[in-house]
Amino acid sequence: MTKKYDICIIGGGIQGVGVAQAAAAAGYNVLLLEKIGLACATSSRSSKLIHGGLRYLESGQFSLVAESIYERELLIKNAPELVKRVPFYIPIYKHTSRRSWQVFAGLSLYAILGRLKAEACFRKVPQSKWHQLDGLNENELQAVYQYSDAQTDDVQLTRAVMYSACQLGAELICPAQFELATYQNHQYHVRYSEDGIDTEIVCRVLINATGPWHNEVQKKISPNITVPDIELVQGAHIIINQTPPRGVYYVESPSDRRAVFVMPWYQQTMIGTTETHYEGNPAEINPTEHELDYLQNIADHYFPSYDNNIIDSIAGVRVLPKSNKSMFNRARDTLYISDEMLPGYLGLMGGKLTGYRHTAEKTMHKVKTHLGESKNKMNTRSIHLTPAPNDF
Repeated sequence: MTKKYDICIIGGGIQGVGVAQAAAAAGYNVLLLEKIGLACATSSRSSKLIHGGLRYLESGQFSLVAESIYERELLIKNAPELVKRVPFYIPIYKHTSRRSWQVFAGLSLYAILGRLKAEACFRKVPQSKWHQLDGLNENELQAVYQYSDAQTDDVQLTRAVMYSACQLGAELICPAQFELATYQNHQYHVRYSEDGIDTEIVCRVLINATGPWHNEVQKKISPNITVPDIELVQGAHIIINQTPPRGVYYVESPSDRRAVFVMPWYQQTMIGTTETHYEGNPAEINPTEHELDYLQNIADHYFPSYDNNIIDSIAGVRVLPKSNKSMFNRARDTLYISDEMLPGYLGLMGGKLTGYRHTAEKTMHKVKTHLGESKNKMNTRSIHLTPAPNDF
């Protein structure tokens, strides 16, 4: 007998598991299909930061920043074992393009969007304390600002969200290869393969949360719909064999003025990220030699005493809408793809790690007309997250 679900989600990254949690918390019967493993692709290759997105103020994305600050505080409260508040430092040098008054103004607006709470405050680090800043280059250093955001292990956070979804009744099948889906008689007939055995289920709502694979997966869904033109942007990080700094340093690349983070990552130091146009299979992405040199040079420039021997590197892809704007200035909001040809279908691309819960909340609002009322179990704003057990 064919099993029936209210919602089927394809993709086990942070956005997919977030929707699974929200759907289960709302009382719906939900299945998530993941091809390889939770957070095995983009969601494991982020900057590991839970942050408001200070730099997005420059491109006028004020609502995204306010939303991200709110979500950051929720995660710090609801997932204290997984999300930790950390100090962030912005050094201003003679050569820095963003002058001290501009950084002061940006941090003031950031604090206002954070509702001027204590955790939103910032300060100027006295010159007498600069020697305590993890070996930061003091040559031509003019000022250092300190504020706070947060950091996480993106894989562990994704696993924790899916674990909480399962505790609320969601089902996870992993590994499972999505084969095809057909919309007929007001429902989706979904076929997937598990251990070489094909299985078919039906559902009322189908969520394609495969991120950079969205358009490829959409080709397996009938009827076909028009999908937006997108651009894949590669972001690389390096991990160097260096005792981690006590905070995150938000620095400016001396070569192209891009914002880059130097941050603690377990017992080492991580530096990233880059923005490089990418064409090809997202599963085969790797940092380029240029990116490795670029990030290594930043470490040399700001922390000349560091042992910048690269012990690991990672690369992931962001999905951005096609545009003539620079990659830096394009919106980082989640892209929602729907079409009248596929009632109850929603595709998700892009978005931020920090805002996964809000994205899931909006997703459920968009598909609720196809689901009808249910017995709400819990509001995702109040779900406490703990690390998933090792055998999950």
